[in-house]
Amino acid sequence: MAVLTRFLGDISLAEEAVQEAFAIALAKWPNNGIPAFPVGWLITTARNKALDRLRKEASRSERQHAAQLLNDVDQAEEHDVHDNHLRLIFTCCHPALAPEAQVALTLRLIGGLSTQEIAHAFLLQPSALAQRLSRAKAKIRDANIPYRVPDAAELPARLREVLAVVYLIFNEGYSMTSGDEVLRTELCDEAIRLGRLLVTLIPQESETLGLLALMLLIDARRDARVVDGDLILLSEQDRTLWNQSKTDEGRDLMRICLTRNRPGTYQLQAAINAVHSEAPSAACTDWRQILELYDQLMFIAPSAVIALNRAVAVAEVHGVVHALQLVDAIDLPKYHLYHAVRADLLRRIGRTADAASAYRLALANCENKRERDFLMRQCQSLTRH
Repeated sequence: MAVLTRFLGDISLAEEAVQEAFAIALAKWPNNGIPAFPVGWLITTARNKALDRLRKEASRSERQHAAQLLNDVDQAEEHDVHDNHLRLIFTCCHPALAPEAQVALTLRLIGGLSTQEIAHAFLLQPSALAQRLSRAKAKIRDANIPYRVPDAAELPARLREVLAVVYLIFNEGYSMTSGDEVLRTELCDEAIRLGRLLVTLIPQESETLGLLALMLLIDARRDARVVDGDLILLSEQDRTLWNQSKTDEGRDLMRICLTRNRPGTYQLQAAINAVHSEAPSAACTDWRQILELYDQLMFIAPSAVIALNRAVAVAEVHGVVHALQLVDAIDLPKYHLYHAVRADLLRRIGRTADAASAYRLALANCENKRERDFLMRQCQSLTRH
C-alpha cells in the first residue's frame, strides 16, 4: 500500500490493486510455493493490476503519466516498504483532512485495523466510519495531497495527529478491541518501530520521546499480561516476566524528558508507567505519586478515560468510596472498562449484586474474547460467594 500510494497518489486505487494481488497470492502460493521475495512479488502484481485498471478507465494522457510512475515501482525493493510507512502516515495526517478522518484513515491503512474495529474505537456505526474513510481518500486524491514527510519547519504542527495514530496502533496491538486474542504483537512492534523513527526524525520534540517511552514501558509487561491464555491484571502479574531492557530504555527516555521540563500527555502517561515499573510488587506501588501525575494529566488534557484511570489511583490513596463517587460522575456508558472498574470498586465495598450487574454491563460492551472470559470469571466469582 505504502509503495503504490507513493507513485499513484490515489489511495483507493492502490488499495484495490493490493487486494487483488493478495487474492492472486492466496490462489497461487499454496500450489507454487511462497516466492523468495514475497513483498516484492505483491508489489509487482499490484502494480500490474493498477496498470490494467488505468488502461481501462483513464484517458490516453492520464494512462501514459500513470504508467510512467508505475514503471518506477518495479525498482521498489522490500526494504523500501517500511521507509514509506511514515510518508503514508503523514499523508493521512495532512491538516487538510479533519482530525478524526486523519486518525481513522491511518489506522485503516497503516495499523491494518478493520472498519469495524475503528468504528468501535470511535463509538461510530461501521457504515458511518466507511463513509468517512471514503471521503478522506477522495480528498487526498482530488487535492493532490503530497506523499512525503514534511519539512522540518512543518513537522511540529503536524506531529500531534501522527503521535495519536501511532499510539492508537499500539493500543490496538496491546489490547485488541475484538477477536479471540488480547495481543497483536506485530502491531505493538510496528508502533514502537514508528516511534523510534519519529524520535530519529524529530529528536528535539519531548512528546516523541514520551510516546516511545510509554510504549516501551507498557510493552515490557507483554509476557506477564497473558499467561496460558488468561488475561492477568497488572496487580497480579509476575514482575519477573517483565522485559527489563525495554523497561530500562523507557526509564532512560523519561530521564531525558525530565531534564527538558516540557511535560506533555505522553510524557505524563509514561511517568505513571515508570512508577509502576519501579515497584518490586503491586503492594509497593507509589500510588500518591501516580495520583499527582494523573492530576497533572487532567489539568493539561482532561478526558473521561483519564478521569476513570485517575479514579483507580484515588481508590488506593483516598479510599474506594471516594473513587466510586468519582466514577459514577463519569459518562462512558459504552466503554467496557468503565463498567469493569466500577464493578471492581463495588465488589471491594461489599455491594456484590451491584458489582455483578456492572460486570454484566462490561460484558455487553466488550467484543474481545479473552477480556470477556476474564470479566465472566470475575462475575462468576461474585455469585460463588
